[in-house]
Amino acid sequence: MEKIPYFGQTLLRWKVGGSTFLALPEKGARLMNWNLAMPDGSVRDVIHWPEIGAFAEFTKARGGNPILFPFAARTFDRGEQGFWRDDAGTRRPMPMHGFARQGDFRATRVDATGFEAALIPGAEAEASYPFKYEFRVEYRFAPYGLTCNLTLENLGKDPLPWCAGHHFYFAVPWLEGSKRGDYLLRIPATTRLKQDDKGKLVPGPVLGADVPMDSPDLIDTIHTGLRSPEVAFGEKDVPGDVVVRIGSDKAAPAGAAVVTWTQAPESPFFCVEPWMGPPNAPEHRQGLRLVPPGSQDRFTVSLSIR
Repeated sequence: MEKIPYFGQTLLRWKVGGSTFLALPEKGARLMNWNLAMPDGSVRDVIHWPEIGAFAEFTKARGGNPILFPFAARTFDRGEQGFWRDDAGTRRPMPMHGFARQGDFRATRVDATGFEAALIPGAEAEASYPFKYEFRVEYRFAPYGLTCNLTLENLGKDPLPWCAGHHFYFAVPWLEGSKRGDYLLRIPATTRLKQDDKGKLVPGPVLGADVPMDSPDLIDTIHTGLRSPEVAFGEKDVPGDVVVRIGSDKAAPAGAAVVTWTQAPESPFFCVEPWMGPPNAPEHRQGLRLVPPGSQDRFTVSLSIR
């Protein structure tokens, strides 16, 4: 493991087999980049990280894996964006994607296999989610993949709601001379949804088993009813697919969702985002989980190259 200066901060870099991982645990527990040394001597980016001009741009950089906690994407209270209502009827503000991605963390473990970091709730967290808890992000790195555990421990006296997720910025395309449309996305979903401007889930596009990754139908689409916990994408009949696995069981967790998005046709990334459930979970409750007092809950996602 190496330490690297970066705009007045200290990044950590791990080399595990042919993989290199770059992260800044104290700022959003952010995994920034994963690249893989190829047999021909080239380097393949698996998770994209852009060049930025100042550290002030770090939180909003289109890259890495921003952690979405306590709720993913936009929340609504009775049609008004930016709020949520708990089971006791209290209405509170909630930033887009929550507050962990822009929050401060303290490293609780850093070793040759990865790191774990715990959120330090700030003013934004206190206003949005004023409960007693500990939220931890743990990464374990491997030669051809990684596992990330999101753990919420309830230190209070009432059940604690959450529906977290990941926002992986995958480098697509990754083969020289290829384009995004050469890559196929395989999500074993039985239902596709969209979110309307009032936060409601509405029917989404009808998609086949293999969808070209340049399809506009993939933008902001929520894939649910997963028949398998694994999602894969890559060029047809070419080794090197990225596989995203939700959980460690044979079946996907109840209510789990995968969201697909990119910024523009020419963007050097495509986001395949495993979430505990669709956006606005406190209102529709699909994928919402409650952590009993004195207990903890975990959401596990693994990535691999095949």
